[in-house]
Amino acid sequence: MVTRVAVTGGSGKLGRAVVTDLLDHGYRVVNIDATPPAESRCPYTKVDLADYGQTVEALSAIDDRHGGVDAVVHLAAIPAPGLRTNSATFHHNIAVTYNVFTAARAVGIRNVVWASSETLLGLPFETPPPYIPIDEGYPSRPESNYALVKHLEEELAGKLCRWEPELKMIGLRFSNVMDPGDYAAFPGFDADPTLRKWNLWSYIDGRDGAQAVRLALEYQATGVEVFVIANADTVMSRPSAELAAQYFPGVPLTRELVGNETLMSIDKARRILGYEPRHSWRG
Repeated sequence: MVTRVAVTGGSGKLGRAVVTDLLDHGYRVVNIDATPPAESRCPYTKVDLADYGQTVEALSAIDDRHGGVDAVVHLAAIPAPGLRTNSATFHHNIAVTYNVFTAARAVGIRNVVWASSETLLGLPFETPPPYIPIDEGYPSRPESNYALVKHLEEELAGKLCRWEPELKMIGLRFSNVMDPGDYAAFPGFDADPTLRKWNLWSYIDGRDGAQAVRLALEYQATGVEVFVIANADTVMSRPSAELAAQYFPGVPLTRELVGNETLMSIDKARRILGYEPRHSWRG
């Protein structure tokens, strides 16, 4: 069983929730990040993950922090398109992920979970999706430099698992991460549904994102696998079927949409990981 986990980016929005969830479920956690956490809940070490040597050291042993880890949760990245220039985002994110993936393999870690992205599904859907609800069943459609890196990360994971048959790498295509404090703004989305059309009105509560990480760590398998991770509902009060009909006319529905259900299918994560969102902005 996994007992000690290194979380890269553990000081970030999703990282904080992941660290808390793992600690609450009895894991021993070390936070590896360039930024100190606002609240110290586990050992922290400042690491420049763009430096391969530092990354190897961080995953193998760090003085009184740890003497080795069983698994890695890789969340560290420039977290969205447009925050930096395209070239800066590309070079930073691909270098950091390459370093974490290959360093983990080099030091004998065989359980890696990382933050892939909903952007691979074709966001912001200026070209409509092939069907609704969208899922992992069609090839990646990166429409930004940020998404292109996420696509390459998934390709890299696949090749590393081919080279290392005992390796397990799980990519979680997280939707837009939210904290409870973000929910006050949600009722305002009803006035202009186009504000959130870019990701099919989807979101993920950070606590449910953390649940998905833990379930992925515990999943017994080898090879690479990817999962869409979103909440069970949308950010809207309007029924999902109405939104799909108005804003994506002509896009086929693979099944009847019920109530406010998510238009990003989480069926695969439910079926394989046992994932079930427990939090909603609706209370």
